[in-house]
Amino acid sequence: MTTVSVLGLGAMGSRMAKALVNAGYRVTVWNRTIARCQALQDLGATIARSPREAVAEADFVIAMVRDDDASRTIWLDRSTGALAGMKPGAVAIESSTLSLDWVRELARAVDAVPEVSFLDAPVAGSRPQADARQLIYFVGGQAQVVARAEPLLQAMGAAIHHAGPAGAGVAVKLAVNALFGVQIAALAELVGALAKAGVDVERVVGILGGTPVCSPAVKAAATSMLTRDFAPLFPAQLAEKDLGYVHALANSAGATVPLSDAARAVMSAAVARKLGADHLTGIVRLYRDG
Repeated sequence: MTTVSVLGLGAMGSRMAKALVNAGYRVTVWNRTIARCQALQDLGATIARSPREAVAEADFVIAMVRDDDASRTIWLDRSTGALAGMKPGAVAIESSTLSLDWVRELARAVDAVPEVSFLDAPVAGSRPQADARQLIYFVGGQAQVVARAEPLLQAMGAAIHHAGPAGAGVAVKLAVNALFGVQIAALAELVGALAKAGVDVERVVGILGGTPVCSPAVKAAATSMLTRDFAPLFPAQLAEKDLGYVHALANSAGATVPLSDAARAVMSAAVARKLGADHLTGIVRLYRDG
């Protein structure tokens, strides 16, 4: 039986681990707050006391954490880091949304460990898609390693896209999140302006939703804004973090991303107004509520 370690049991990692348990994998889990592990232990997973302990027997190791700092600690901490404890033949899979520079650095660190392979495999989708095992994977790494990991990823996702070498997966994910964030920022300011202009916002947004310029994601976001349902599927504070990584990617390449930077500024304003834990569509309150 294939053994998998899942490191990080937040909203996404816990659901991914549950899908793997239900698919028949032998799963070991680790989380900084051990209480989050209990529900998975009840389903049959094993709890580890550190990332290094968690990966000792693992064929695949999946990390799903908040940011670069958390990822670096999980993989490379001198005392508890997972990478130093991985067995020959294992595959390290980083599924967090991280900066391109860090993912490339991590890939080099993994390459330096004999017989251990690396994939960056972030996902599109939130809690409902994770529950339904409908995540979309963007994968960077060697083709033969991607092929080895496909059955595992298919237990959690509906589509697997091999984007290219290590780092390509996270590059695609950052592009997806930037495109989404820019659209949401534009929609929020339009909703606010229309409302203050005395226009029937719900009617106008309904008309916009039937035009070719409105993506399905924007249509869903408009519903969220109009109904004020800001359940945190993709919190504004995480959108701000990801747009920061988009800026860093562009800066490293000598490029500019002024629209992404503008969207990031809006997300930062929402965080400053203590709206960061809500779904990013909650930024509409910056425009409608003053």
